[in-house]
Amino acid sequence: MSEFRRIMMSSFLMLLLHFPAADVKRYSRIVRAGDEVTLPFDNVIDDQDKCESTKWLFYDSPYTAAVTLFEDGQIHKDPKAKSDRLNVTENCSLVIKKVTEEDAGAYSCKQFNKSGEHQGPESRVYLSVVTMTGHLDNDEVTLNCSVETFGRCTHPVKWLLQGQDVDKDHREIKTSQSSCSASVTFLTSLFSYTTRFELFTCNVSNGYTGEVHLFPVSPQSSATHEWTSENNNKETDSKHPEGPAVWWVIMVSVGLAALIITVVTVHVWTRAKGGKKRMTKNLEQNDEDEDEDEVNYENDGGSSASV
Repeated sequence: MSEFRRIMMSSFLMLLLHFPAADVKRYSRIVRAGDEVTLPFDNVIDDQDKCESTKWLFYDSPYTAAVTLFEDGQIHKDPKAKSDRLNVTENCSLVIKKVTEEDAGAYSCKQFNKSGEHQGPESRVYLSVVTMTGHLDNDEVTLNCSVETFGRCTHPVKWLLQGQDVDKDHREIKTSQSSCSASVTFLTSLFSYTTRFELFTCNVSNGYTGEVHLFPVSPQSSATHEWTSENNNKETDSKHPEGPAVWWVIMVSVGLAALIITVVTVHVWTRAKGGKKRMTKNLEQNDEDEDEDEVNYENDGGSSASV
């Protein structure tokens, strides 16, 4: 317990060194990768146009320098500033679209008057990002849930089955937990492909506010749910067929049909050509027979005259 307090105190002091301002409003947000989040700012100066007096900064860790995201009424055109996914609302709140793990960190918002002096309280938003993945290894499924945070992680993570802890009563289900991550492993025979996404939920507790966030498993969200297979065979359900598999079946069916049509066409053409040859040969044979009959007839007539 004393070790935990020491770690928390050192982390707090580290944050104070990075943000020396005394008048600060702090916020904490936990979102899932792929979602959209709005970082609040409640102290807007009324006489500014397009938030020209507002400045947003980003720290990805307590040990790195700040990256300017928004200043002088404009989003910074910098790859590190993720400018293509940023937007600022009328009240100067910062909107991040399609959140990624790299967006986890601390965001600072300050305002300056026309003289360039800092005015009003500063807003600090600590953004944590939840990522969920799945792995299929033969007949075993493993679901992973992890949280990326600013500095040391203080958000406990665990898996729930039908809203309850996966306890010792489920011996056929294995669970493991570590700092800001948890996994659950079970046999594919226990749950159908559809059912497993309805029953399992990732539980993330906010270490700053005590709030609990529940994140269901969603196979439809490609940005947040990555499936890998040991044998490169993705498990499918009749109600949820995989797109590539469907197209593969269609392509194979079309190719097979084309092959059958080609074989039948060649066969018909070959038989027609063979029949034509036989007909020609028969006609030639008939002509020869007629010629032979004419010769014999002439020979017979000559013999009668001689007699």
